[in-house]
Amino acid sequence: MIPPAFTYVRANSVDEAVGLAAEHGEDAKYLAGGQSLLPLMKLRFAAPTVLIDLGRVSELSYIRDEGNHVAIGALTRHHDVATSALLLSDIPLLAHTAEAVGDPQIRHRGTIGGSVAHADAAADLPAALLALDATFVIRGADGERSVPAAEFFRGIFETAIEPGELLTEIQVPKPAAPAAWSFQKFNKRAIDFAIVGVAVQGSAVALINMGSTPLRATAVESALASGASAADAAALAAEGTNAGSDIHASREYREHLARVLVRRALEESSARA
Repeated sequence: MIPPAFTYVRANSVDEAVGLAAEHGEDAKYLAGGQSLLPLMKLRFAAPTVLIDLGRVSELSYIRDEGNHVAIGALTRHHDVATSALLLSDIPLLAHTAEAVGDPQIRHRGTIGGSVAHADAAADLPAALLALDATFVIRGADGERSVPAAEFFRGIFETAIEPGELLTEIQVPKPAAPAAWSFQKFNKRAIDFAIVGVAVQGSAVALINMGSTPLRATAVESALASGASAADAAALAAEGTNAGSDIHASREYREHLARVLVRRALEESSARA
């Protein structure tokens, strides 16, 4: 399908982008890699009247060691996250998850900030960042603020980003010591969204596509903290979730997958410890 007509403007800096968003109001949308927004526009699920292209805002593409955390610019491509020597060394869960996103074309065009701001519960990176206790830096006309991942994802395609604001940076804490990790997902084809997935970092467990947002598997985490085995903790993976049913899987099947994948992830992370 062809999207409805829109006005196209290009920003060359963060300040210019925020200014354009303030000028055009709630009908404006930022365009980063376009891998999430453009398909929605073609299906007419999204119909912004103004697109603000961020492609030339080079100041938002970086991966930097900031001592106790790694700072990642929101326009950093998935491929660059996946191949970053810093992330592969210090936060391998994030690099490995980025490598599992879509296909090479998507990884070379899509951005980490775009995936986070789109907030699809079936996406890989939001759940990994939730497990990693990341913090999201947001800038608007009134200044800058930081939102922890636990408070960022609020509903279906809904985040803490207000109209006119721009996600500029993701801050990911470095573990004090090398942390065990695992990323598992089940899909029909490698390029498909996960039917269910799980990201494990140390004792943190986050679920993909088990509700309207990425979720922490709190029942699993509590069981592990009480000394439960991987198998016993994984049996609780579906507690507190709200998986949907669709053409890909029923709710019951997703709950079964969550238990299976959490067990695999816990066993793999334990082997890495």
